[in-house]
Amino acid sequence: MREGAAVLAIPSLSDAPEVLPDAPLGLLLRPKWLTARARATRGERGRGARAAILSGTGLLFWALIFGVLHRLLQYFRHVEEIGPVLAGKLLGLLLVGFGSILLLSNVITALSSFFLAKDLDLLVAAPVDWLRVYGAKLLETLVASSWMVLLVAVPLLSAYGVVFDSGWRFALLCVAVLLPYFVLPSAIGAAATLLVVNLFPARRTRDILSVIAVLSAGALVLVIRLVRPERLARPEGFRSLVEFVAVLRTPSSPLLPSEWAQQVLMGQLTGEPAWLPLYLLWTTAAAAVVLGALLHRGTYLRGYSKAQEGGQRVAGRARGRGLLHRLLGPWGVLRRELLLKEVRVFFRDTTQWSQLILLGVLVVVYVYNIKFLPLQGDGITFFLRNVVPFLNLVLAGFVLASVAARFLFPAVSLEGRTLWLLKASPLRMRDLLWSKFWVGTLPLLALALGIVGVTDWLLQVSPFMIAVSLATIALLTVALAGLAIAMGTLFPQFETENAAQIPTSFGGLLYMMASIALIAIVIILEARPVYGYLSAQAFGTPAPAWSLAPWFGAAALVCVLATIVPLRIALTRLEAVER
Repeated sequence: MREGAAVLAIPSLSDAPEVLPDAPLGLLLRPKWLTARARATRGERGRGARAAILSGTGLLFWALIFGVLHRLLQYFRHVEEIGPVLAGKLLGLLLVGFGSILLLSNVITALSSFFLAKDLDLLVAAPVDWLRVYGAKLLETLVASSWMVLLVAVPLLSAYGVVFDSGWRFALLCVAVLLPYFVLPSAIGAAATLLVVNLFPARRTRDILSVIAVLSAGALVLVIRLVRPERLARPEGFRSLVEFVAVLRTPSSPLLPSEWAQQVLMGQLTGEPAWLPLYLLWTTAAAAVVLGALLHRGTYLRGYSKAQEGGQRVAGRARGRGLLHRLLGPWGVLRRELLLKEVRVFFRDTTQWSQLILLGVLVVVYVYNIKFLPLQGDGITFFLRNVVPFLNLVLAGFVLASVAARFLFPAVSLEGRTLWLLKASPLRMRDLLWSKFWVGTLPLLALALGIVGVTDWLLQVSPFMIAVSLATIALLTVALAGLAIAMGTLFPQFETENAAQIPTSFGGLLYMMASIALIAIVIILEARPVYGYLSAQAFGTPAPAWSLAPWFGAAALVCVLATIVPLRIALTRLEAVER
């Protein structure tokens, strides 16, 4: 370089001042807020009617919960000495249930929030402090998994406040108790998910978490039922008052957060404030958040990297495929392959088939409850012993409607963007719709006949009531299945990635309302001939068949129409869909 020439000084990167990323927590949460606000404010046809129906249904649900609990607490309050203990025991059981639901929900939600969310590709690569990422995702997990429990807790705690004349201080204390009570399972769920992602192969993490969550929920339901909490409402079954009070206090544990929350709330209601449990709640929640943050700092990036690995599938011939081919052979090649496709898609998704475990547990609990109905002994007449199984059809219908809403209602929506391939092929939409109907209806029909047949056998009802129960539940099952497929086609959710969210949509709510109406119509139509027959048997008079047949025929006609008409409307809608 010549002497005197101008020298251009280029600063090096090492000379630049170090700028630490300082994105505030609100900035990380702002995209979620803007998305939620856009969905709430966008102009969509029929949005006002949907909001009105949802609001009305929610208010009715709140009123029902509040009314039942208010009446029960009023009875407890007038019981001398042990009334507040009973109310506190009930509150403790409710909080235990809330805590279990929150923990399971947070474990599943944390997997999506921390590892599978679409914004993580940008967020993890951005120069953002790890602590703020953890706080944003933890808050997102907390809101997504706790809002429904909070909605249920509002009428429950309101009933306690009204019955015990607590005032506004109790409302403030509820906020101070529920906040750490919700944060604690969120921090634990996020930490547990982080450990599972780092310990197990990433392609199996979602499957493992789904199965663990369902098994835990099933075990919780089974344990609560085996404890037989209804014994607390019948103190005459105990040998002494001391034994009754001992059973009343047995599940209490000073180490459970639900027990701390119960002591704080009941202490305020009974005029004996307990501040130590509140301190334990807040410090435990804070410690869980701090430990979760430290775990996040040390293992999150490795776990996130493993979570991006693609899944592997082993190609091969399933063991039962040859048998299914032979059984479905008479249906033709097209219908056989459609049916096999529905079966494969169902068992390929762990979040779908794993819920069969929970369904099995609920069926066991259902039959267990029927077994302990007090329908034997003095004072139990022939009329009463046969009326109860008939009314049991209402409960069985609700169970079947719930199962159909979970597994049959999303059937068309789960086709998603691949529906255009099916419409572009020479496949008729009629065959597609009926394949989904039969794949869902046949297992549901087997479940319905099994439940009703076993419960009728346990209750030792008359042959007439067994025939009526089996025929009614079979017709109801077919109608509920057809209604679920049809409503799911009329209100599709093609963009939804989680099948569990589809039944909670507006269409799912309409389906449950239509199912309840259908069950009510069928039971009302059959109530008169059943009452006439049982009365005739009880008093020894003949019951002419001509007086029974029209009512049973009308109920069967309603079920047939509820199956065929909605499916025809759904077929027209499916053929008109443009993807």
